[in-house]
Amino acid sequence: MPVMASTLNLLQAIAAVLLLSHLLAPASAQRQPLAGVARPGCRDSCGNITVPYPFGIGAGCYRDDGVQGFQLLCDESRSPPRLTVFGYSHQIAGLSLDASEARAYLNATRQCYNASGGFIDGRNAYMSLGGSPGASPFYFSSARNRLVAIGCPTLGYFVDGAGYFVSGCTSVCRPSQYTIPGQGSCTGVGCCQSAIPPGVYFYEPHSSNLQGQLDMVFSSNVTSCQYVFLADTEWFGDGAHFNRTDDFDVPVVLDWAVRNVGNCSAAQRNKTDYACRSVYSDCADSTNGAGYRCNCSQGYEGNPYLDGGCTDINECQRKDEFPCYGDCTNLPGNYTCKCRPGTSGDAYMANGCRPKDKFTLALKVVTGVSVGVFLSAFMCFWLYLGLQKRKLIRTKQRFFEQNGGVILQQQMRSYNNAGAGAAAGGGGFKIFSKEELEKATNNFSADRVLGRGGHGIVYKGVLEDKTVVAIKKSKMMEEAHTKEFAREMFILSQINHRNVVKLLGCCLEVEVPMLVYEFVSNGTLYHYIHDKDLKADITFDTRLRIAAESAEALSYMHSSASPPILHGDVKTANILLDDKLTAKVSDFGASKLAPNDEAEIATLVQGTCGYLDPEYLMTCQLTDKSDVYSFGVVLLELLTRKKALYFDGPEEDRSLVSCFMTAMKAGQHQELLDSQVRREMRADVLEEIAHLVMRCLSMSGEERPTMKEAADRLERLRRYQQHPWAQADDNSEERQTLLSMEQRDHPSMFRQQDVLDLEEGSTYTYSL
Repeated sequence: MPVMASTLNLLQAIAAVLLLSHLLAPASAQRQPLAGVARPGCRDSCGNITVPYPFGIGAGCYRDDGVQGFQLLCDESRSPPRLTVFGYSHQIAGLSLDASEARAYLNATRQCYNASGGFIDGRNAYMSLGGSPGASPFYFSSARNRLVAIGCPTLGYFVDGAGYFVSGCTSVCRPSQYTIPGQGSCTGVGCCQSAIPPGVYFYEPHSSNLQGQLDMVFSSNVTSCQYVFLADTEWFGDGAHFNRTDDFDVPVVLDWAVRNVGNCSAAQRNKTDYACRSVYSDCADSTNGAGYRCNCSQGYEGNPYLDGGCTDINECQRKDEFPCYGDCTNLPGNYTCKCRPGTSGDAYMANGCRPKDKFTLALKVVTGVSVGVFLSAFMCFWLYLGLQKRKLIRTKQRFFEQNGGVILQQQMRSYNNAGAGAAAGGGGFKIFSKEELEKATNNFSADRVLGRGGHGIVYKGVLEDKTVVAIKKSKMMEEAHTKEFAREMFILSQINHRNVVKLLGCCLEVEVPMLVYEFVSNGTLYHYIHDKDLKADITFDTRLRIAAESAEALSYMHSSASPPILHGDVKTANILLDDKLTAKVSDFGASKLAPNDEAEIATLVQGTCGYLDPEYLMTCQLTDKSDVYSFGVVLLELLTRKKALYFDGPEEDRSLVSCFMTAMKAGQHQELLDSQVRREMRADVLEEIAHLVMRCLSMSGEERPTMKEAADRLERLRRYQQHPWAQADDNSEERQTLLSMEQRDHPSMFRQQDVLDLEEGSTYTYSL
């Protein structure tokens, strides 16, 4: 009884190991990922067992090379589903591509006897992997399996298909009280095991009961049942003694290979049937029987039996498998591992990278020489920058003095000390540096350009105090004019009139001085009149007001400024409009102070074609009547909404002045006027303005009115146009009274019949 109790305890322990191993066996076989293991459109699993190609379930999903065994069946009527080999009914517990192995289950062969050695019952099991060598891809693995006999005393063995002995062992008994430590490791006492040879494809186990046939020394503590089976070495382990009477299944490992040809050399001759389909795959001859197997090349993983089945392994993301203790770089099929900057050594080993050694003597010498050369080069560069900076400062100072900056500073200082600057509005004039204006215009960026003219480019600028200004960068300036520039700029800065663009300052550090004006938001009168995108209605009252304000500004420059200032380039492009459409005369690029000496004549005619005074063209002498002529052209543009020069008509009609004079001669000048002007302006006012235009455009400057006269006349006509009497047709008597009063004040107002033939001369006579 003590022997039986000891054996029973041992049985319970081993049964627990068996059960745990049985539960874990399927999980250990699942080592392949599901993605990309089966042919496209085919099942890749049965239950929790992965089915990789060349195995497959269903037609077209397995390798069909005439060797039966790659076709599998999945019985889903069972729970869990059961995977078997077609034609053999062997249950498959797992398939491995890397090891070319399969796990299957077979029954343990059992023989049970009574106490006198008589047979009671038993169970026999065998497994055939093919009728002949190479008929199936499977062979029993000689490296992974053992033949095991449990119980005593017994002879356990198995035979091949012809019935001949293949492998076996003998298990004897020993009294439990005499058990030697370490003897429970299946070494022949209660359990024995033996290796099997390669090339085995048929297994039929047998056991022979040796009870009564051996001396007592071998048959004490006999077991009632004896077992013989092939088993996976990992599952069985070093085993122990079993004293059990039930039936059980054991896992067995099968080696599989492609066996329709003998080896890789023979297989590679037929590329069509060659099983290794992936570009990154290698062929290896089978070590268990004829045939070959495929593996992904080093650095790749996947299914080598599929086209494109082997893909690159990113070793840098698997540092547990591919150690790297530095900077890792993945390569096709490989990876590199380098020590991080500042260290050296073997980055593939832990603590293999160490800080680099200190400078050697040679390195110190090289470093010292390099630093010396660098410092010398830096000093030379610093000296060069200093010289260039001094040169730039001298150049700026030369331009500043050349442009009269010293004189301008003295005048501003004297003017401010006298207290006149604040009273006259000249206290805001400033001499700007070149850097200030570059910063204000984003280094004169193209997107800051407001306009381009004959004298230069106008930029929009924003000063440091957020004041928005217009900065004119001139193209050229006469050398003779340079000497008087500072004095003239100072005088121009004193102009403080609501209809004159305020000159806020200048920059004299450049070859051609730059001027800084107040910013006027609504663009030029030229743009307002002629822009096709705008083409908004402009009432006659608005036009008359703009003309009157422009005339008032020019009158102020001619009559009130001291000394008088001549503009020299009056045109619609030089008249700006603010947000309330108030006119502001701008651009003194061609302006100059009125000469003290009448003999003083300009050496270069400046201005814009279509606006130039014919007398100025002949004499090269700019007078206040030159501005009057140009203003007449502006007034004509306002009335007709036509350009001073236009090239889309006959050659004789390209000048607006010429067309108007011809129309006046024929009494058809109303047809030349803008349709809105004809609708809104009364006939008597139209005639007055027409004759004012004719006077301004006279060929002789002496016959032209002064700007003061023109400004007064336009203001009176504006008041007359706006007078309530002028709005009612039944108040003709009152309207005639007002008009007579205007004629009395200005006897130069004339009638249509007073116009002489323009082609015969340029002199006009008027009824007084």
